[in-house]
Amino acid sequence: MIYKEVKLKKILIMILGIGLLDGVSWFNHSYAAYPLPTENSEKNISNKELLKEIRIMKQTIAQQAERIADLEVKLEKQESALEGIETNEMSIEDFDMHVDSYLLHRIPGYELVKGLRIGLGATSVLQNAHNANGDNVDAKEDATDAPYSFDLEFDKKLEDYGTVFTHLETGDGVGVDNDLKVFSNVNRDSDDCDNIISLTEVWYEHYLKKTPLTLTIGKIDSTVYVDKNEYANDETTQFLGNIFRNSPTVEFPDNSVGVHFGLEPVDFMDAHLLLMEGDSDWEDIFHGNFFAAELNFKPKLFDRDGNYRILGWVNSQDHTKWNDASKTREKGFGFGLSFDQEITDIFGIFARYGWQNPEQRLNGLDDDFSLEHSWSSGVQIKGGLWNREDDVLAFAVGQAIPSDDYKKAGTDLKAKEEGHFEAYYSFKLNDHLALGPDI
Repeated sequence: MIYKEVKLKKILIMILGIGLLDGVSWFNHSYAAYPLPTENSEKNISNKELLKEIRIMKQTIAQQAERIADLEVKLEKQESALEGIETNEMSIEDFDMHVDSYLLHRIPGYELVKGLRIGLGATSVLQNAHNANGDNVDAKEDATDAPYSFDLEFDKKLEDYGTVFTHLETGDGVGVDNDLKVFSNVNRDSDDCDNIISLTEVWYEHYLKKTPLTLTIGKIDSTVYVDKNEYANDETTQFLGNIFRNSPTVEFPDNSVGVHFGLEPVDFMDAHLLLMEGDSDWEDIFHGNFFAAELNFKPKLFDRDGNYRILGWVNSQDHTKWNDASKTREKGFGFGLSFDQEITDIFGIFARYGWQNPEQRLNGLDDDFSLEHSWSSGVQIKGGLWNREDDVLAFAVGQAIPSDDYKKAGTDLKAKEEGHFEAYYSFKLNDHLALGPDI
């Protein structure tokens, strides 16, 4: 029961109580003015006086009954108004947690004024690639780069269970990604925008508890809503490689105009529907769309948190068949799985799998290849095991597997399965700084 309803009911109860107390006081006053007969005075009171006393008491009771009825009607109206906006279904704290679950980096931030939060985050990566195989480096040459990114978030919670969110981002450097020729790159955080500030996200979200439905509309990030994972979904605090951040077989669009519907009918399941512009150019926004649907089951195995997500997606942008170059208007589609399960207070495990139609490739890509399968799996260990409560150690392995049609197309690009391994240790120095050795 949230504070607004409690406060309202408390006020109404006080009004009701005051009315009753006034009535009791008036009763007492009436009795004092017209005392009931006692054993000593009974013989001195006439029938006429007794009838008069009874009549006055009946009038008093009737007036108090009328007042109680009026207060009950008023209370019922106020409760009906509250039910209309469903404030009695969700606490302010629950709403805050719900909003935070959709903030990608979950920067703790600071509350400037009531309901307005600002979050600042900066990530710098010193990265080395041994025996880099990119076209812009000599054979077996090492490459070392140090890209950085900076995030600035604002979110304002509104009294009607809505939120306005804005995410600004800048950075420089692509890391070693341009020094490698791989299917899934190794620095998801790189932002080679030459220090230009970009508006990464801006959206409005409204939560309807009665349904219960979440509606989000604006410039959104598709990976915030589908293919999530508790242990492998944030390149700034968890795994840095693309394959461990999201499945490389899903043709996620860049952040663009879109709408998201989130439904949580029961505690152990939620569902997500996502519709976005596919090419992210803000033109012809209803042509070439990306559509995704996901079911997430949360069974609480052994009374531990877990998520078991099933994802399906369609990309209606034009694709070309590998074995028939004349067919250039095909559609892409695929599905994915993303599981995470807490085992103990210290250990957690995850797994992710993705598949896409292997017969075609998305038109307009710089890299002319397509994957058919990808998978990854890993474990997270919290530092409480060695008395470092806020530290985290994690390991993951994965594989990106190109499609057979791509292999048969005679391409000169690498066409073998590509393996990935990553391990990181997040060492928390204080509430605002963490170091993360990563291999």
